[in-house]
Amino acid sequence: MGLLSRISTIIRSFLNDLVNRAEDPEKILEQSVIDMQDELVQMRQAVAQAIAAMKRQEQQYLEADKQSTEWERRAMLALQKGQEDLAREALVRRKSQAETAGKLKESIDSQSGQIAVLKKNLVVLEGKIAEAKTKKEMLKARIQSAKAQENLNNMLGKVSTNSVSGVIERMEEKVLMAEAKASAAAELGMDEIENRFKQLEQSNVDEDLAALKAKMLSSSPTTPALEAGASNASVDAELEALRKELGH
Repeated sequence: MGLLSRISTIIRSFLNDLVNRAEDPEKILEQSVIDMQDELVQMRQAVAQAIAAMKRQEQQYLEADKQSTEWERRAMLALQKGQEDLAREALVRRKSQAETAGKLKESIDSQSGQIAVLKKNLVVLEGKIAEAKTKKEMLKARIQSAKAQENLNNMLGKVSTNSVSGVIERMEEKVLMAEAKASAAAELGMDEIENRFKQLEQSNVDEDLAALKAKMLSSSPTTPALEAGASNASVDAELEALRKELGH
């Protein structure tokens, strides 16, 4: 491949790429429908002009046929009057008008066929335009759906899975911490209640101890154990057993 051919290929590929990127499907479809509608308007104008021309020729044909008939009547009148030269001239005029009428009739028949074809093409074009409009709306809807999906995918692509997982883990840690604080607060509340009950129980023991001491002091002179002369050793042993029972 020569250098110029390679350069030409590169330029054409570059231009094709530019054209492809510049093409907007919605705008292309819209412009295609507009072009078809313009063509439809031109075709309607052509049909209208052809029909108008045929109408004029029909009038000319009727006039020529009428004149042909009239000159034939005049030729007969001239013969009746014995004027053959005048009758011959009238027949020449009749022939000219008849030939004109014949040519006009051929042209009218030809134009009538052409107009029929134009009308048929007009109906076909109208159907194509209606179909193109329907397809245009369908394709526009698909294009918009594709663009929306593309935007959604781009948005999803920007969302980092790792960052989302990190946020979830931090939130879970905060929830666990809050639950732990709530549990600790509940435990502290229970400990406080137990301490208050212990204080109440302790206060009752102190009161009982004070009452017992008072009772002993009031009854010490007549205590049977002391009067019996119990030994100190037995008292100490009893106290030691009491401490063990109480866990002291």
